[in-house]
Amino acid sequence: MEHICFRVHQCSMCFGDTHFICTSCQCELCLQCKENHINNLKTIDHNVVIYRKKFDCVPIQMIAKPHSDKVCGENLEFCHFPDCSSCNEKRTHRQIYDETVSDTKRQLHKGIIDVIRSEVLFNRSVLLTGIKADIEKCQIQISRFQSKIIAKTQRLTNFIDYVQNELMNNVFCYFDFKHRCLKQLININKHIKGIQKFEHRHERSAINPVKFLTKKSRLPKIRYLKQHINQLSMIESINKKDVTKLLNEIKITERRVREVKTESLLKLMPGPELHQFLTLPGVDSCYHISRVTSDRIWVSDEGTNLILTNTDGENLHHIDDVFDGYFFGNKVHTVSKDGELIYIDKDGTLKKLSNDLKTTTTLINSNLNSRCVYCSLITGDLLVGVYYSESRTGLVIRYNHAGQLKQIIQNDTYLKPHSVTENNNGDVIVSLCDCGYNWTWDGIVVVTDNEGDHRFTYQGNGYGIFPRGICTDALSHILVCDGLELTVHILDKDGQFLSYLFIRPSGIFSPLSLSYDVKTHRLWVGSENNNTVCVYRFITRQTLLTDHPQINNAKDLQSDIQPTKKERQEVEGCQLKLSSYSKELHSFTVTGLQNCVHISCVTSGRAWVSSYNHNLILTNTTGVTLHHVQDLCCPSDFYDLYLDFFHAGVHTVNSKGELIYISKDYNIKKLSKDMKTTTTLIQETESTWDPYCVWSSVSTGDLLVGMYSKVSRYNQKGKLIQTIQQDNTGLDMFLEPHFITENNNGDIIVSDCSISMFNASGSVVVTDCEGRHRFSYTGHPPGSGLWPHGICTDDLSNILVCNRGNIHILDSSGQFLSHLELKEYSFPFSLCYDVNSRRLWIGSIFSKQLLVCSHYERQEAIKDGKSSSPNEEESLSHLRQA
Repeated sequence: MEHICFRVHQCSMCFGDTHFICTSCQCELCLQCKENHINNLKTIDHNVVIYRKKFDCVPIQMIAKPHSDKVCGENLEFCHFPDCSSCNEKRTHRQIYDETVSDTKRQLHKGIIDVIRSEVLFNRSVLLTGIKADIEKCQIQISRFQSKIIAKTQRLTNFIDYVQNELMNNVFCYFDFKHRCLKQLININKHIKGIQKFEHRHERSAINPVKFLTKKSRLPKIRYLKQHINQLSMIESINKKDVTKLLNEIKITERRVREVKTESLLKLMPGPELHQFLTLPGVDSCYHISRVTSDRIWVSDEGTNLILTNTDGENLHHIDDVFDGYFFGNKVHTVSKDGELIYIDKDGTLKKLSNDLKTTTTLINSNLNSRCVYCSLITGDLLVGVYYSESRTGLVIRYNHAGQLKQIIQNDTYLKPHSVTENNNGDVIVSLCDCGYNWTWDGIVVVTDNEGDHRFTYQGNGYGIFPRGICTDALSHILVCDGLELTVHILDKDGQFLSYLFIRPSGIFSPLSLSYDVKTHRLWVGSENNNTVCVYRFITRQTLLTDHPQINNAKDLQSDIQPTKKERQEVEGCQLKLSSYSKELHSFTVTGLQNCVHISCVTSGRAWVSSYNHNLILTNTTGVTLHHVQDLCCPSDFYDLYLDFFHAGVHTVNSKGELIYISKDYNIKKLSKDMKTTTTLIQETESTWDPYCVWSSVSTGDLLVGMYSKVSRYNQKGKLIQTIQQDNTGLDMFLEPHFITENNNGDIIVSDCSISMFNASGSVVVTDCEGRHRFSYTGHPPGSGLWPHGICTDDLSNILVCNRGNIHILDSSGQFLSHLELKEYSFPFSLCYDVNSRRLWIGSIFSKQLLVCSHYERQEAIKDGKSSSPNEEESLSHLRQA
């Protein structure tokens, strides 16, 4: 007999048979993996169906009710009553297939089905786990009490046996109860007979009354009969207090429904995980986000634009009369429990847009003092933040869903309400910020209970805070965007700081708006710098079935790149050791410059130095100008330097000692070593060409050019060979790179910084030579912020970066090592390390004085019991002669 082979589809996650398929990610799943898939918050919104739904299956035939013995494959559209050709009363309704009816009903109840699959079943499984644990606990306790009961029962049994034995052998044996009872019975009978005689006499007195009265007669008395049982007594008396105490120990617990606490279902992840990001063409930035569903959001920018978009970035609706909250507060719209949009228009009127996007209703009349609004998901009330500029005071007003005033919440600490939200316990959370008279930005987060009583005020984690977007999650955590340090703070419901969710994240750089999805437990984060919205996962379930291991994608290999923990380089038999302070060797004043924005060393005694007035000069260690280049691309004055800060690292020196710089016309040029010939290496070819900084690789001779949001690599002939822009998730790694360098292991190190009216903050972004992101350094300690300027590397592959008047030293893995202490030198801005003399050149933005110092302690190998170290005076003399 010929064997027929059948191919059975295997599960994509394990070796089981396929029963289901996910139409969202096309994964074929077995029963167990399907449960994991729908319970995982990463894939909670995926659509999982039975596998046969993948194909056009033959509709399941139904039995017609009028003729139960006949099979029918048709269904009526309106009444949905099965019918067949044999029916006597044929309906005139249009007939459709049963499968279509089933799909229609399934779509109608899709929301309920999804909730049952993703929430109810999972919660019941957690409840079942708790019930099983309680049963085991009860069994243990019952077994423990049962042994005590058995022991007490045995003692009671022994006591009863003892008493019974005592009564029978020692008490009852001395009494002849039968004899005594018989004797008493005889006496009683005698008394009864005497009473009967007396009664007979009384009856006869009616005949001879005189005789009865004159005769003395009396009722015979009955002697007292002793109770023999009173001779038996209990040895121990019953104590009333003991009985009362014993009864009080009986506790009756009121029966109640077992509930699942959110803390037993969810927990914070070790770090946020990017789920998705969107680029929205209808807005310039993302000042506020209001989530409608898991795949639809309302987004507004700093102007009057408000759009409805989906997860594909498509504009579904547009509103152009929203309140401009750039300076006053940007949470000018919210979504009700029914998914209706509520927003503040240009006149301060609160309006509501219906779900069909056709009807607009006025809820609250014009109030020009309205700054922000939030719709409570618990009560449906509206919380409106109001600010009075005349008195510089703010308050929060609560309205019901119909727009009627319910409550006014006032607080002495209320400044200018920026955003308002509500926590799960009913607390009202307001982020308030204001600008001082000297353009200093400050703010606080104020939390009151639902009665309006003040609970606490959060002022930052030791570094101040400029609160912007705010929201809460399912665990009642409070999340706040900080516009000063470009971070997102996580607080508990009592205001205690827990951690930073992220600091200057890639793609967003400056998080401004937040919205939490209570269904999928994902966080939507909007950017101030661009029109990018990122969706993060930072909460996971407590008890989740572990998915089967999957093969990692090749693009995830960047996490496996771990550089050597200690990269040390021995030079001339000497071991270099990092010093905790700088050793100043020489300082001099550069003539012809007003400050030192950038330094490029040529030799141990010569360097190119530029300032903000288009000056680029070649100088030696005595400050003498050896050559002058006048067409450098550089800000014209100090004010332009503040606004155009990213054009800073605009020159470099190649391995041959030739100067390479960005000219005024944004071309990259090369000056020969004899300073006579200038050659254009890279010429402007498109309107978007705008180089910010340049670096010549010592190892390959390639040119690394930093531009807006990317770094491009060119070969020595000026041909583009690589573009470094996005990380493995597709998000931009850079915003405005203004200094760039290369480490000994080939890593590309970028000093990336953005300046706005609210802050000047950035990070040091490091990628490998292939362009894969390795790490980003945002300051030490975390949350303190970083304003990176000049940057360089040394012989030990350490990274040195200027930050707000000091210098941070990192190892090649991004771990902070120490600060480099500088004595009497204000605001170091530019750095350059000379590999020949192992000296660090430092320039200041407020001075034209250059400092040459050493940050190493150099140790010679010990020979003949003596150690010889180089004489610093000889080294200094060598520098001056050069």
